Amino acid sequence: MELQDYDLGELKPGYAKVALKAAALNHRDYWITQGLYPGIELPKVLGSDGAGVVQQVGDAKDDNWLDQEVIINPGWDWGTSEAAQSPQFTILGMPHNGTFTTHIHAPVEMLRAKPKHLSWEEAAALPLAGVTAFRATMSQGQLRPGEKVLVSGIGGGVATLALQFAVAIGAEVAVTSSSEAKIAKAKEMGATCGFNYKEEGWQKQAAEKFGRPNLIIDSAAGKGYANLIDLAAPGCRIVNYGATTGPPESVDMFKVFWNQLKLIGSTMGSPADFRGMLELVEKHEIRPIVDQVFSLAQGNEALARMEQGEQFGKIVLRI
Repeated sequence: MELQDYDLGELKPGYAKVALKAAALNHRDYWITQGLYPGIELPKVLGSDGAGVVQQVGDAKDDNWLDQEVIINPGWDWGTSEAAQSPQFTILGMPHNGTFTTHIHAPVEMLRAKPKHLSWEEAAALPLAGVTAFRATMSQGQLRPGEKVLVSGIGGGVATLALQFAVAIGAEVAVTSSSEAKIAKAKEMGATCGFNYKEEGWQKQAAEKFGRPNLIIDSAAGKGYANLIDLAAPGCRIVNYGATTGPPESVDMFKVFWNQLKLIGSTMGSPADFRGMLELVEKHEIRPIVDQVFSLAQGNEALARMEQGEQFGKIVLRI
């Protein structure tokens, strides 16, 4: 990435000019810089997550937004169905210019009031990971108080927020990671226990120590997916919001149908999911975990931190 000046252009009706205070990284930003993302158009300002202050609006009817502290919903043109996004759905930061910038033009309908208990850095860490975690855990996963939920790959922004959301509503949570330090942090945040997924037979340990989960939230898929199917309780919902280690080598369909498992996909979230996520965050005063804060000029250092995979929570740019 290169730091340079660019022209925002004319502010269109229905849009607002937001002076950003902070932005947060997501893995899609890193993959785009590696050329490993569909539909890449250059040059482009990356960044899907941002929080700031409305400086100007393109239409007088939106004057009530002036000087308001806001966060931006990064999922644009979801469509009218709650079941899935429309073909027109896009994510802020590609193809639209994103939030790694001092100012952005965003549709007024994509603005929401910044939760008052959050700092600018925490607010910027919330939108994409928050709505993804909420839809996976609550809308698609239908998690209920008292249920057991396993969150795999703890440490990423979505996984840590899924843990926080589940703990907030009174679910019992276990996590997996290859890092004992990350498991220890998850326990500090309310996880009952954690398991190293690189250990042979970890799923058997989990069944004995934690029990079989009613819900599994996963972003990895890959060869470890078979272990999740082995661990799942009868009737378990397995929700995938990613496949970072590729497709599963195989899926034991006998176990799927005999145990009446539900394999569910989830991507981002609808405007209703975004509202529900904010209501949950404000009700329980949930604070997203911020791993490390960089300046806007240190964007490439922030990406390097993400590439290392050692972060716990969100990497943020202060603007």
